Amino acid sequence: MSTKFKILCLFFLIAIIISVVLNLNTGFLNLNLQDFFGNSANNQIAEIRTNRVLVMLLAGISIPSSGFLMQEYFQNPLAGPDILGITSIASLSVAFYIFLSYDISLPDFLQNSFLSFSAILGSLALMLVLLSISKRLQDRSYLIIFGFLVSALAGAVVSLLQFYAENQSLKNYILWSFGANNMVTRNQIYILSILVLAGLLICFKTIKPLIGSSLGTSYAQSLGVDIQQLKVLIIVASSLLSASVTAFLGPVLFIGIIVPHFCRMIYNPAKLWQQWILNMLLGILMMMLFSVVAEKTRIPLNVISSVFGIPVILTMLLKNKAI
Repeated sequence: MSTKFKILCLFFLIAIIISVVLNLNTGFLNLNLQDFFGNSANNQIAEIRTNRVLVMLLAGISIPSSGFLMQEYFQNPLAGPDILGITSIASLSVAFYIFLSYDISLPDFLQNSFLSFSAILGSLALMLVLLSISKRLQDRSYLIIFGFLVSALAGAVVSLLQFYAENQSLKNYILWSFGANNMVTRNQIYILSILVLAGLLICFKTIKPLIGSSLGTSYAQSLGVDIQQLKVLIIVASSLLSASVTAFLGPVLFIGIIVPHFCRMIYNPAKLWQQWILNMLLGILMMMLFSVVAEKTRIPLNVISSVFGIPVILTMLLKNKAI
């Protein structure tokens, strides 16, 4: 392990700690340590901020990891977590739930739970379809085309639902799509943690085969890499990581593309293990900073990620064209 890599990790860890402290101290009220660790009048506010930090931590780990897998597998720096259509199907599932359950009155905690459950259910259904289709598709590019078609179809159906939706249903869907990191409860964080942990464990198993796969299919097979199994693991890991965050935070855009790009700029060439670790550290830091900005400005989290991500991706395109 090189000295430069150790220094980068230490720098990110210090920056993450500072950003966590900023997050916990960002809001309408000034809190002290007793509010976080004892019983006080502001204990509930402290719990909300703690939940916000925890969910940003999980999102910062899972979204860049999913994007990292997609970019390494497809060898495309513009590939992201939504390239297989997982995010689009999660959004479609939530849209169906919101628009079809308009007349059903439920407590807020049940409403939020069913929203998340519908997104996860839809994403897992698509994952099963992808696993079934991937057995017949030998060329990786066909998976990208399939994901594009799924995303286009999901977007068309969502637009149709919005056209016929009641005003309140439409508003609820738009609010969900903006993302609300303050609305995630501790029980939901437990569920999200389990899903993210499962995705990370599968991601861990793909790193070594990905190293061989990056050298070419024939060479990877000569090293004993099971290409079909790798494809299945990539789909499952990316689906779990991206779908779980989308379910609880809405579609967080562009982070899965720009974080791996920044990591390659900061430290390249590097081993895939090192790149993955840097992706998680930089992802956590970026999500924490976005959370602070969202609390300060009251601008939705997903709007901030889009405003930041779009210029970066345009710069990537122009740079590649220049090369």
